[in-house]
Amino acid sequence: MLKTAKAVKSTRPARVIVRSPFVPHAHSLSCTPLRLHLPPLRLAVFTADATPEIGMPVAYVTARSITDPLSARGVVLMGEGKPVVLCAVDWIGIGNGGHDEWRRGLAEAAGTTMDRVTVHTLHQHDGVRCDLTAEELLAKHGLGGTRMDAAFCRRVIASTATAVRVAIKTAKPVTQLGIGEAIVEKVASNRRILGPNGRVILGRMSASRDPKAKEADEGTIDPMLKLVSFWDGETPLVCLTYYATHPQSFYGKGDVTAEFVGLARTQRETALNIPHIHFNGASGNVAAGKYNDGTPEARVQLTQRMADGMKHAWEATKKSPITARDLDWRIERVRLPLAASLNRETLEKTLADDKADARDRLNASTKLALLYRTEAGHEFELTRLRLGSVNVLHMPGELFVEYQLAAQQMKPDATVCMAAYGDYATGYIGTEIAYTQGGYEVQTSSSNTAPQVEKVLMDAMRRLLE
Repeated sequence: MLKTAKAVKSTRPARVIVRSPFVPHAHSLSCTPLRLHLPPLRLAVFTADATPEIGMPVAYVTARSITDPLSARGVVLMGEGKPVVLCAVDWIGIGNGGHDEWRRGLAEAAGTTMDRVTVHTLHQHDGVRCDLTAEELLAKHGLGGTRMDAAFCRRVIASTATAVRVAIKTAKPVTQLGIGEAIVEKVASNRRILGPNGRVILGRMSASRDPKAKEADEGTIDPMLKLVSFWDGETPLVCLTYYATHPQSFYGKGDVTAEFVGLARTQRETALNIPHIHFNGASGNVAAGKYNDGTPEARVQLTQRMADGMKHAWEATKKSPITARDLDWRIERVRLPLAASLNRETLEKTLADDKADARDRLNASTKLALLYRTEAGHEFELTRLRLGSVNVLHMPGELFVEYQLAAQQMKPDATVCMAAYGDYATGYIGTEIAYTQGGYEVQTSSSNTAPQVEKVLMDAMRRLLE
């Protein structure tokens, strides 16, 4: 069982590995080293618009305005094997059949296989939901289009796939990999404040004006933002950042925005004049509640603090040579233990009951979609991308930050980044002990996994990082 850890504030500098470009020639009679021409890593950067139209359903209501646009953006890495695609989308969640269609579409566009494609969301709460399996169930009961616009989602998948095809045609060589990290000040705080009995006594959510929430310490977080950059000689091509927090300042009225993480990303993209792709880490139990009162002014402050963290990580970047042979991709397929509350008969009855609460019926569709897929043998694919000394884990759901901290502890001599919010079907994924502590994140409406999920994921992460 993983116990709650204290906030980690590592100041460990980025690790740099330099490999000698000289090796003995295989057919030489002498031992004089000759330069070996290793194949270059190639990179394509893509972006597509993912902004819904006014009147379309977003996370909790319908879109009434567009504060700033949403995007789907990512990279295609081409080494010695089939291409690898990493994609981040400014939506609240993509799950079940929606996640499958995203990965299938991008895989076909990149000329690779689905198990070499990752799709994650940044989890903005005025963004779009995409669960095509649940939508099919809702449509059968007259609720189609209530939670999502399936046609719109498929259009965005198609346009993103087109962007991938176009980007590949102008892929550029990568000769160096940059690694940097920095502390993000006064953004993240743990949402779950425990009392003397070890149970949650206060849920400090994305915004709070409760003095007790403000006064409590940050709790268990990962304060470090990690930045990975790709270079062609001295020319930067793109940077990827990883940081764990719910990205909400204020939300729920239908004013579509990429939120403070997206706004900070745009600020840095403009400053550097290179593409910037951000991934949300394991932040199921982390948000800005200690530092956010839910006002527009707070969004400005959070944006600047995020941008400052990104800037400092960029300035701390150390570069090292990289070739196609430094790219390695590993996959672990796991079956996640589902919560006991996912009872087929009960959920089907709720979904079919036109007198039941609408939100309960919508939630039942998502849970049934996951249940049906699991009963059919569905496995979640966890993946690890290694680039030299950098290891990036790609994970499902709203993971607790303890998973991210544990992954770093498993490989302390390397840079370990985590992108969570992959397949969103799981909902929150707590640690084993969290399910005994109560709180919003582990209640039956929020989490679709059982306490045993911790062991399954921890074991899988260890295998990926071996």
